Amino acid sequence: MRCPFCSSDDSQVKDSRHTEDSNAIRRRRLCNGCGARFTTFERVQLRELTVVKKNGRRAPFDRDKLLASVTIALQKRPVKDEQIERMISAIVRRLESIGNNEVSSEIIGQMVMDSLPHLDSVGYVRYASVYKNFHEVSDFESFIGDEKLASEAEKNAKEEK
Repeated sequence: MRCPFCSSDDSQVKDSRHTEDSNAIRRRRLCNGCGARFTTFERVQLRELTVVKKNGRRAPFDRDKLLASVTIALQKRPVKDEQIERMISAIVRRLESIGNNEVSSEIIGQMVMDSLPHLDSVGYVRYASVYKNFHEVSDFESFIGDEKLASEAEKNAKEEK
């Protein structure tokens, strides 16, 4: 594993443990070149995914990019990193289980939109503002109004059962 500090290829694993959801192994490493310590994560990858963007361009799927966008939406919100990791892992598993090596960015965005309300409503609106490309305050108002109507309809449907 290449050291992020000095780029040396010579490092030792000092400690390994499973993450909370057991979907990855966390390894603490020591660089033999500069003596720095750093952490790596090892995850199972079922297939190489390619993201098809709205403009038709293709790019390799990047889990870290997905994690970063969700983390930004949930910045300064009372959501633990472990909760975010579990959500991202679940989305990646769903994407890999689709059976197709190419997946549209709209599908990924919709999976995030489906998952975020269960973690934090403010983070959900933040993510939606970028995903749905809000330009004005009225965009926020109509989105929140639509979400309230959908939430009330879902609540009423559950009560009827």
